[in-house]
Amino acid sequence: MPFPNDDTKFKKGQTGNPNGRPKKLPQLDELIAEVLLEEKDGITAAKAILMALRSRASKGDTRAAELLLDRAWGKAKQDISLSNKISLEIVRTTPNQPEIPPPGTAQSIE
Repeated sequence: MPFPNDDTKFKKGQTGNPNGRPKKLPQLDELIAEVLLEEKDGITAAKAILMALRSRASKGDTRAAELLLDRAWGKAKQDISLSNKISLEIVRTTPNQPEIPPPGTAQSIE
């Protein structure tokens, strides 16, 4: 049985994205580096940003502290534990038994 929209499906060998992935802005890495390395009063912009974050963090700004610590040492790992029991019900049918048994009557595996 054919699909209802056979005429709109992709043809064999035809890609769904003919233009490919969009290109990033030209020289974006260079522009960011240039801006962050600009100096004012002998201090680079990157260092000024870090000093401002440090100042805010020392005054109790937890978001500033989080940014500094995450960038310096990485985010803290969090353990994930599941306390709920998950049950799985597998239903197998054979040619002699093609019907699916009612819910709850299948053999459960733990």
